[in-house]
Amino acid sequence: VVMHKDENGQTMEPIEEVVIDVDEEHSGVVVQKMSERKAEMVELRPSGGSRVRLRFYAPTRGLIGYQSELLTDTRGTAIMNRLFHDYQPYKGAITGRVNGVLLSNQSGEAVAYAMFNLEDRGPMIIEPGEKVYAGMIIGIHTRDNDLEVNVLKGKQLTNIRSAGKDEAVKLTPPIRMTLDRALSWIQDDELMEVTPKSIRLRKMFLDANDRKRMEKSKAAI
Repeated sequence: VVMHKDENGQTMEPIEEVVIDVDEEHSGVVVQKMSERKAEMVELRPSGGSRVRLRFYAPTRGLIGYQSELLTDTRGTAIMNRLFHDYQPYKGAITGRVNGVLLSNQSGEAVAYAMFNLEDRGPMIIEPGEKVYAGMIIGIHTRDNDLEVNVLKGKQLTNIRSAGKDEAVKLTPPIRMTLDRALSWIQDDELMEVTPKSIRLRKMFLDANDRKRMEKSKAAI
């Protein structure tokens, strides 16, 4: 997102006109989420049937990652169109995520049995058999702090009975991190690695001791 300062030294940011057509029952959550992203609603009107048309002016940076969230919130029924509007004074900080992350504390291949035993800690963003490394983000913590976990220990996948038997491990499908979603989700101390085949998220400092020192230095400022 390109920002600049005007002749008076005020920070200006790009604003887009956003038009969202959505079922009326989902309009409330759309207005709420757009408001959290510093959008200003300028129109709400019926658009036929049980649908409504919402029109906003929103900062471009607030729209990063919202497409997938919009489809989730509206069960895939919303249609969003965006068009550059103009530059306006900076709208202020946008609240980031409130959850911490689950971090791998070792390097190797993720094991289904270990992932199953960690499901109560929060949803995963990796698949069984995926290669992980220490400091890599492998899931979303249910609490607001980061938690290091071991996804390598436990029974190997080959020792688990086939699906349908009582000992089968049935994992909750992982959350898919698209490029757009990951960009809007990561925090200042996190990085994204993009390859042709995968998107990985990690802490800026992979070593836990380095992360602790960084937290202490931040607290001292």
